[in-house]
Amino acid sequence: MHPLPIVASALAVALAWSTGVGPTGAPPAEALPIELTRSTSPSDPALRAFYDQQVEWEACPGRGPRVQCAEVTVPLDYSRAEARTIELALLKVPATRSGARSLVVNPGGPGASGLDFAEYLGTVIDADVRAVYDIVGFDPRGVGKSAPVECMTGKQTTRWYRTDTTPDTAAERETLMSRAAQISRGCLARDPQLARFVGTENTVRDMDIIRAALGEDDLNWLGFSYGTLLGALYAEQFPDTVGQMVLDGAVDPSLDAMEISRDQSEGFQTAMQRFAADCARRSDCVAKSEQGVLTQINSVVRSLDRTPMRTDGSRRLVQAEALTALFFSMYSTDLWPTLRTGLRQATKGDGTTLQLLAQLANDQIGPNRYGSNIASAFYAIGCWDYPAPPSASGLQAAARQWSRDASVPEMARAMSWGNAPCSSWFGHSAQAPASVSSATTAPILVIGTTFDPATPYAWSQALTRQLPTSRLLTYRGDGHTAYGGTNICIDDITDRYLLMGELPNPGTTCSG
Repeated sequence: MHPLPIVASALAVALAWSTGVGPTGAPPAEALPIELTRSTSPSDPALRAFYDQQVEWEACPGRGPRVQCAEVTVPLDYSRAEARTIELALLKVPATRSGARSLVVNPGGPGASGLDFAEYLGTVIDADVRAVYDIVGFDPRGVGKSAPVECMTGKQTTRWYRTDTTPDTAAERETLMSRAAQISRGCLARDPQLARFVGTENTVRDMDIIRAALGEDDLNWLGFSYGTLLGALYAEQFPDTVGQMVLDGAVDPSLDAMEISRDQSEGFQTAMQRFAADCARRSDCVAKSEQGVLTQINSVVRSLDRTPMRTDGSRRLVQAEALTALFFSMYSTDLWPTLRTGLRQATKGDGTTLQLLAQLANDQIGPNRYGSNIASAFYAIGCWDYPAPPSASGLQAAARQWSRDASVPEMARAMSWGNAPCSSWFGHSAQAPASVSSATTAPILVIGTTFDPATPYAWSQALTRQLPTSRLLTYRGDGHTAYGGTNICIDDITDRYLLMGELPNPGTTCSG
């Protein structure tokens, strides 16, 4: 999979600044049949109770005064709905007018919480949209407060995040693959049943139960990054109940894990080049030319492969953390000034700011302490969703190929080796990646950013081709996803669609 979950950059930056700186041997589950021809009338009587439930909203302790929370019950295994059930956590920012519809939102991931995201969006979305929509977020199954999957302890998570992801020797490759395999074993050891049912295929079915429990005839959806995959698959499986649907920073459903990583690798290389060119024009940059900046970056990264760097904390900066800082900083240009500071410090032997960026990216809130279970959920969901990537020899070959002409070769190598946990995962969905199609008549808005590193623009083009009623809105700019940021053009067009269902003219482009 990927070195970082592909979450929406708006949330990533908001969270960054709000913080201040052994296998069981059991076979994988069978593929789950999709039996709902129209979700308001489930063909399986065992599902009716789930569809008939109503959300009971209550105040949320520790959150804003208007924010409300609730839970929705779903079956763990849709083929055995009468067996174990789980609770999905919901959060609502109520509309400012009565008679509102629900707008269900997802920030991406997989593994990112929708609760904080919904509360955040409730403060930034235009007042006209907030007047007519309840902003509803949920933690997908296995995530946050919704039957969270736990595959690693805090100490194991820290060790994994500090593991060398660009192994140069047989011993380093063995260490990486061994620690990667422990993640899969950890999932099974803690809850082997849950671990087999946290894949995207089940979350899509959960979304329809959430829609029904909210009392909505149609699902109005605002999905970012991985959330676009959830939306696209929902439109395919439940075409009759698609409402307003915004898919920002699209994922191409036809790609497998290695294809995703390859495209992302190219996207991050382009982003690094653009950062370097921008940096070179700044007075606080480490060099005065694009190539000079890249040379300094590569020098820092290579030196860390040999010797960790001092910080103002108890742990020295290692190469894996520096690479995480580079990846994370490409999600938003708002992070570029901090990266410039970190690089300038690193050239003088101080890794403090780069380590801070890595901790923010990893949601680390203290020594061996993390603010969420995203480290586990990211792999538990993503590795299940896709066929197994190649073993160590195949990852090594891809790393060599992807890094050959890369501006920052170690980032390209890390993109390939980042798939190591999925190489030894205990099971995989029988639903292989494939292009989606949908019989829905609802207009769908896809937003693509031309220099998006995490969800390359070509993916938004591909998804638009796959969904017949969709229209692509282009943002010519940097960073991951566009809506809710600083571009008034993107926000105005998207708000008009959410309010009136009006798609932009073909070929519409907004510039940064």
